[in-house]
Amino acid sequence: MQERPPTGNVALLIDADNASAKHIDPVLTVLAEIGTVNIRRIYGNWRKPGLDGWANVALSYALEPQQQFDITKQKNATDMKMAIDAMDLLAGGRVTGFGIMSSDSDFMPLVTRLRQDGLVVFGFGEAKTPEGFRQACNRFIDVGTFETAPKKPVPQVKASTPAAPSVDEEVVRLLIDAYEASQRDAKGYASLSAVGQRAANRSSFDSRNYGFARLSDLFEAVPGFEVDRRDGGAFVRRKR
Repeated sequence: MQERPPTGNVALLIDADNASAKHIDPVLTVLAEIGTVNIRRIYGNWRKPGLDGWANVALSYALEPQQQFDITKQKNATDMKMAIDAMDLLAGGRVTGFGIMSSDSDFMPLVTRLRQDGLVVFGFGEAKTPEGFRQACNRFIDVGTFETAPKKPVPQVKASTPAAPSVDEEVVRLLIDAYEASQRDAKGYASLSAVGQRAANRSSFDSRNYGFARLSDLFEAVPGFEVDRRDGGAFVRRKR
């Protein structure tokens, strides 16, 4: 049976003080399991030098910065603002799932409240994240596993025709990650549309941006992949 791409409207709320910018790519890929991340907000006091890493990637990933000043020493208003915004989004009735990127246990009551209304909540934090926050989420992912997961070599891109455009390694890696995150059948095939949605969750991805009319054409230009067109749609498999 062909995997149908999730149609949910997902909000990703990031606690910049308690999350690392280097994990944004895999977080967006995981959230593709429950829908498209249309709302992307990141909270912090942008006067702090420690948030420079996030400031550098905010534009690339369409993250909407939310400025929160430290009202008193060693305390900030980030947690409160995130909770208020989450409840506003819940009340709006158009969000079907949340991603909370933080290692702070203060978000446990918020996650519990969101789940009471039937929303799916994925949490993303470090190994130090308290058990209460972990258990409150439908699914909690230790972002440390993103760093330790082995990376398979990126294949060299071939030209599908003599005049076909080239595809850089960053795009190839994006396609590999999207495929690996997708549901596959017994023969290793994944729905091309589902893979494409996972790729799009991480960037404004479109095969035409790279000179290919269709996503299947782009996959066919990448060594190590094969495309199978069936009556039920197109499927892609990574060769071993």
